[in-house]
Amino acid sequence: MALGYVRPARPEDAGEIAHIQLATWRVAYRRILPRHVLDNLDEAYLARRWSAAVQEPPSGAHRVLVAVEQAEQSYLVGFVASGPADAESLAPNEPAEALGPDVVAVTDLLVEPRWGRRGHGSRLLAASVDLWREDGFARAVGWAFDADQATRKFLTTAGWEPDGAARALDVDDMLVNQLRLHVAVPPDGPSAG
Repeated sequence: MALGYVRPARPEDAGEIAHIQLATWRVAYRRILPRHVLDNLDEAYLARRWSAAVQEPPSGAHRVLVAVEQAEQSYLVGFVASGPADAESLAPNEPAEALGPDVVAVTDLLVEPRWGRRGHGSRLLAASVDLWREDGFARAVGWAFDADQATRKFLTTAGWEPDGAARALDVDDMLVNQLRLHVAVPPDGPSAG
């Protein structure tokens, strides 16, 4: 019987987080992003960035959590990264104060496709919500590719909804549309669910 759980990322997880990111992007975004961009992503570069995110976060509210599936052996199967909303969270021409200090931004939420549909994404979100509540965040935001139906469906099923903000990323001279979703961080207590 396989068991799944979530824990804070450790420095030694950086390489596996990079591997999960690369593998997931190459499968999930193959029809969204240019193939040569996905083919040229450098796993070692991504691992260095994740190592820095885990070991030297900008604040105590910046977190990287990993999902682990444990059977005969343990496997890292997904991760989520979040932190206080910043300029990257804003829509084009949106004023810096638009989101406010009580908003947290999800920058990455990925589960490697071969480990999908086993509850790992839900566990990552639930663990994140608990930490966001502890940090005093009232709302969470995150950008999703407009064409990424799987992520959009997952988030909307979990109560997230588009907040009306949109942007287009220039990915090697190809515009890729994104929309921002948001959700209220439920208060702690018996009515939270």
